[in-house]
Amino acid sequence: MNLSKKKELASKTFKVGKEKINFVPERVNEIKEAITKQDLRDLQTAGAIVIKDVKGRKTNVSRKNRRGTGKVKLKVNKRKQEYVIITRKLRAFVSELKKQGKLSSEEVTEIRKRIRNRAFKSKANLKLYIEGLRK
Repeated sequence: MNLSKKKELASKTFKVGKEKINFVPERVNEIKEAITKQDLRDLQTAGAIVIKDVKGRKTNVSRKNRRGTGKVKLKVNKRKQEYVIITRKLRAFVSELKKQGKLSSEEVTEIRKRIRNRAFKSKANLKLYIEGLRK
């Protein structure tokens, strides 16, 4: 007795795999006569077709969000990079003014201390401060 086509139809009807479907051997004659999906549903309610339960883990266990290299979108030390860029720019500007003789060495040390403490937001801000020194 080859009931493979019946098993295929039953697997489509009940939306499970063929391995999950068991035919009760005593009622094979009834199963042979079943043609439609509705016939198979009736046989299942009658107990001629048994569907095994799904074993194992059905859903993935959710993990907490992980901060791997692929997840990090911002640079961690962005503030430090900005600090380094502005500090180098301002120090170069101050040293250039010292070479031109526009600033004394005392003024340069004072300005460099202020640069280290992030007193100036930009080069324009530093120029305003130096103009204030001149007055």
